[in-house]
Amino acid sequence: MQMYFRQACAGCAGVGVLVLMFACSSEKSAAPSAAAAAKASPASGAPDLWGDLKPVVSVKELMHDMIDPLSDNIFDAVSTVSTPKGTQEKVPKTDDDWDKLRIGAVAMVEGANLLKLPRAFAPPGAADDSKGADATELSTAEIAAKRQADPVEWNARVEALRNVGLEVLDIIKKKDVKELWDASDNLDTACENCHKSFWYPKENDEFYRKLDSRLKEMQKRDTGRP
Repeated sequence: MQMYFRQACAGCAGVGVLVLMFACSSEKSAAPSAAAAAKASPASGAPDLWGDLKPVVSVKELMHDMIDPLSDNIFDAVSTVSTPKGTQEKVPKTDDDWDKLRIGAVAMVEGANLLKLPRAFAPPGAADDSKGADATELSTAEIAAKRQADPVEWNARVEALRNVGLEVLDIIKKKDVKELWDASDNLDTACENCHKSFWYPKENDEFYRKLDSRLKEMQKRDTGRP
């Protein structure tokens, strides 16, 4: 009887050792999985991307086909409209109005990230207004050279666009219509500052002075007035 009891205890001890060994082994095997999960978590830093980022279109195409048309969702969100009943303000009112505004804001935020990827400025053979005495645009080669010479300015211009998108996303959360007017002006400023620097820097004060003079001369010819 005593021998049986010792054998039984020994058996129980063996089972206990096996259980303990199995638990330790499970903890060790689970540790790498937890570490891998933490590594893949966005909160722990930038995870590996699923494939390379390969730009498909040029900067001009990205602007023309995505950023520019969707920026109208912000520009057109608020406006002053003249009607037979007087001047009225157009502002977001419905959920669809705010959803459309959000689409524009997200396009500015994520589109800015896409503008930071190295890509051609224009598709091959694209026409521009960079030749002649009255040329207003830089050529594609000139734009590329300018960005290469001063990438800090390029990124600053892109960040200005992104900041407006973030501003609008914050406005949407609060549904603060009054702040949308400022956001629309900020977007116009961000776009125009970038264009004047990298696209048509020749449209300066002297350019507009000459243009205004020409318009006045045309009016004189058309009206016959001195």
